[in-house]
Amino acid sequence: MEGSDAEYKPEKRPLDTGISFIPSFSVPAEDRNRTSPFPYGGHRFEFRAVGSAQNVSLVNVVLNALTTEAMKEFSDKVDAGQSIKDVTIAMLKENFKAVFNGNGYAESWKDEAVERGIWRIDSGVEALEHLTSDKNKAMFKALNIMGEEELTAKRDVHLDHYTNTVEIECLAMIDMMQQQVIPAIKEAKMATGDLEAGVKKLQEGIKGVHAGADCIAKARLARVLRLETMVAVRETCDTAEATCPAHLWPMPNYTQLLFLDQTQDAFGNTIAMK
Repeated sequence: MEGSDAEYKPEKRPLDTGISFIPSFSVPAEDRNRTSPFPYGGHRFEFRAVGSAQNVSLVNVVLNALTTEAMKEFSDKVDAGQSIKDVTIAMLKENFKAVFNGNGYAESWKDEAVERGIWRIDSGVEALEHLTSDKNKAMFKALNIMGEEELTAKRDVHLDHYTNTVEIECLAMIDMMQQQVIPAIKEAKMATGDLEAGVKKLQEGIKGVHAGADCIAKARLARVLRLETMVAVRETCDTAEATCPAHLWPMPNYTQLLFLDQTQDAFGNTIAMK
C-alpha cells in the first residue's frame, strides 16, 4: 500500500519436484514483470534492460555506484540519529512513485511516468549523453570510481560504437537493395522507383551522420537513420517482396525460413512447394 509501512508478504505456493526423496517446499507465487527494467522475482530484483550485444561491465559499475550512494544516504541518516524504520518509511514514501506493475512497454506508461514525476529517457543515445551530467560526475568522483575525463571518454567511445554499428547496418542494407532486391524487381518487370529513392535516402542519411559536429550529434543522427529512415525503407522492401514472384526473390522467404525441412532436401537443394 502506497505510503504505508505495512509489511509486504508475497504469497507462496508449494512446489512438488516429483522426486520421492526430495520433500516439497514453498516458493514465491508471484511472477516477475517481464516488461519491467527491475522486476522483483521473489527475494531478489533482476535487471532486464541490457541489450543482447551489450557489454555489462559499465552497467554493473553504474548499478553498484547507485546502490552504494543510496546505502550511504541511508547510513548517514541512521548515524545522525534517525531510526532505521523512520528512514525506510520516508524513502519508500518518496520513491514509491517508481513502483509500476503494469505494462512497461505501453506508450501510455511513458506519459504516466512523467505525471508521477519520474525522469524519462527514451533512448540509449540520450542515456549516454547524461553519463557526464553534473550530478553523475559528482557521484562517481565522490565514490572514487571515475573522474570527469574517464566518464567523458567512456561516453564518447560508446557513442562512436553506436554510430559505427548503425553505419555498417545501413551500408549492408544499401548493398542488399542494390545487388539483390532492385535487380530482382527489375527482372520481374516491376517499378523500382520507390526502392531507388529509398537507397538515396539511406545514402543521404549516412552523409548526414558523417557531417555531424561531434560524437553526440553523429549518434543522434544515427539513431534517426536506424529507427526512422531504415525502418521506412524496409517497409518499401517488404511491399516489393509481397508482389515479387517467389522464384525471383533473392533471399529466403518466411515459408522457407519456417519450414526449411520441407523446402530443402538433405543436400540443401530446394524442393518445389506444392
